[in-house]
Amino acid sequence: MDARTFDKSKLPSRHVTEGPSRAPHRSYYYAMGLTEEQIKRPFVGVVSCWNEAAPCNIALMRQAQAAKKGVDEAGGTPREFCTITVTDGIAMGHQGMKSSLVSREVIADSIELTMRGHCYDAMVGLAGCDKSLPGDMMAMLRLNVPSVFMYGGSILPGRYKGRDVTVVDVFEAVGQHASGKMTDEELHELECVACPGAGACGGQFTANTMACVSEAIGLALPGSAGAPAPDTNRDYYAYESGKAVMRLLADGIRPRDIATRKAFENAATVVAATGGSTNAALHLPAMAHECGIDFDLFDVAEIFKRTPYIADLKPGGRYVAKDVYEIGGVPQIMRALLDGGYLHEDCLTVTGKTVKENLENVKFNTNQKVVYPVSNPISPTGGVVGLRGTLAPDGAIVKVAGLKKLQFQGPARCFDCEEDAFAAVEAGKINPGEVIIIRYEGPKGGPGMREMLSTTAAIYGRGMGESVALITDGRFSGATRGFCIGHVGPEAAVGGPIALVRDGDIIAIDAEKGTLDLLVDESELESRRKEWKPPANPYQSGVLKKYADQVGPARYGAVTHPGGKAEVVCYADI
Repeated sequence: MDARTFDKSKLPSRHVTEGPSRAPHRSYYYAMGLTEEQIKRPFVGVVSCWNEAAPCNIALMRQAQAAKKGVDEAGGTPREFCTITVTDGIAMGHQGMKSSLVSREVIADSIELTMRGHCYDAMVGLAGCDKSLPGDMMAMLRLNVPSVFMYGGSILPGRYKGRDVTVVDVFEAVGQHASGKMTDEELHELECVACPGAGACGGQFTANTMACVSEAIGLALPGSAGAPAPDTNRDYYAYESGKAVMRLLADGIRPRDIATRKAFENAATVVAATGGSTNAALHLPAMAHECGIDFDLFDVAEIFKRTPYIADLKPGGRYVAKDVYEIGGVPQIMRALLDGGYLHEDCLTVTGKTVKENLENVKFNTNQKVVYPVSNPISPTGGVVGLRGTLAPDGAIVKVAGLKKLQFQGPARCFDCEEDAFAAVEAGKINPGEVIIIRYEGPKGGPGMREMLSTTAAIYGRGMGESVALITDGRFSGATRGFCIGHVGPEAAVGGPIALVRDGDIIAIDAEKGTLDLLVDESELESRRKEWKPPANPYQSGVLKKYADQVGPARYGAVTHPGGKAEVVCYADI
């Protein structure tokens, strides 16, 4: 494959490279060392979320160089650029977490603006942390130029007192320390060894969940999600991703040709089968929105309901992403699901082949305990469950992987922000049997729909993981475990039922039936509704103000623009 394969007159980059009127533009490229021949080639944006904010991102620059080499050797001219990330592990437990979900939109928007502004013809996206993965893929689907996604890889597990540990163990250790179960010295020893190097959190938390999604939906090369970040095998996959995007460009295969309704169903199936992050029920609808596909929380939940849970992964299980890689990676999970009839086999992928064709030579590994066959699942339904009821008419979601019981009923204990709830947990003021309500933390009300890992981990650290429930219109880290229900809609800030709950009200949860109910008479709720007034948003300027004004409900992905249905002209066709 070389530049002669491509007709520049039909590519976006013609606007910055072709004809006498573009001489000034070409002068900029000569200034950067490009040759005339390189300028005549297709331009490929190679975007990474490299930064020094957290270990999730520090391996991405290395991988981007490998991707650029693949693009170059396949006849393209790579143009590297970076975008932001907000890393949840560091943003967690304080006001910084309000920036996290917002960053997904900023990532997608910034990629769109860079691609549009410079008229790039194709894209390779490399991402390492929770919101950067869906943000990258949303941009691909929005722009609809040939694109390949590449995950930066997971962190290796740390070792503490003879066992594998992750950052979640440190979050839970905070609760243990607060209750006198861990000394200062032990906490310090754990925090020093839990995260041994580069890579995203190692369990089936949001980053690894969305990495699995990238393969399942067909936007990433098979097997590319597996290797840990320090593994040089990642460079091979990055190189091949660069070559693959040029094949897609030559063949005219675009992201929306790949990310069909059936492909989204495949992605949701893999999330459920792996006990993945509840955040997938936020990101998959947002990605579908970019394509103009209706795929909301309830569509995701319906697939969760019928999918067996087969991957024994943290936080509910025993293993981490490295273990999945060592037994054959995501293709092993997909092979098991395909054999059981749970995947659409005819979906196109970035290889130019279908799911079935990609898995043709993959044999399920029976000599391992990480992934079970669907004939012998960990549980017959997915590790993530959608809920609906009088407390959540627009739905809610809970990760049930690892839970011993699926029903809970108890009196409400209400908090209007996460900080107050965390302080109560830390002070030992939460009683067994209570249902903790954290509200005004939704997309609008937060604003930003904060994760609650600090609070949920502190609950587990105090040994109360099975004796209390937590319900919020915010969301949870993929690392959260226990009876923790998020994405409650409508959110409190717009007057949803969660805003009307009072201390002592009885809440009934049934994750088996998929119900979440507030056991209060409708007449009483109507009386409370008349008294309720929306609280003022303390953010009246800056990006959080803009986000609060624009963001929609969690049910539809908490998106900030009309999406693919409203599109008149697609960027790829300019």
